[in-house]
Amino acid sequence: MTKIIIDTNIVFSAFLNIDSRIGQLLINGQFYYAFYAPSYIRNEIFKHKEKIISYTRLTDNEFLELYELVMRNISVLNHSLIPVKVYRKAEMLCKSIDINDTAFVAVNELIKGKLWTGDIKLIKGLIEKGYTNLIRTEELYQDFIIRERAGKKY
Repeated sequence: MTKIIIDTNIVFSAFLNIDSRIGQLLINGQFYYAFYAPSYIRNEIFKHKEKIISYTRLTDNEFLELYELVMRNISVLNHSLIPVKVYRKAEMLCKSIDINDTAFVAVNELIKGKLWTGDIKLIKGLIEKGYTNLIRTEELYQDFIIRERAGKKY
């Protein structure tokens, strides 16, 4: 199973449009992908809860239901348990791009997956540093469609 590390902006996109490709991948992709995120993602979501509610016009209860729906297939990992060496490598990669993305890159390094992000600055910055363990939404969606058509689960 392909391991995919979810960046916060991917989850935000799903909140804004659950019927989008991103939303559908997160809800229906569990047969093909193992989704992961650092526990930091929860802080980010709830830090921006009011903004999400404002954009989506959800009630508090609807927000929580959507949160559960989006997050149910994502294994949230305690990034404080990441070995220091792995975390430092991620920190060096992110330092000149966005230090707030360190936990996501560190989880990606730890589990040897693909970081799924829509953050163009992060993508370009990591690629410039030779980091290629990334996947874009369109690439992941095309893979999902191929797998769905083939009917192969796991």
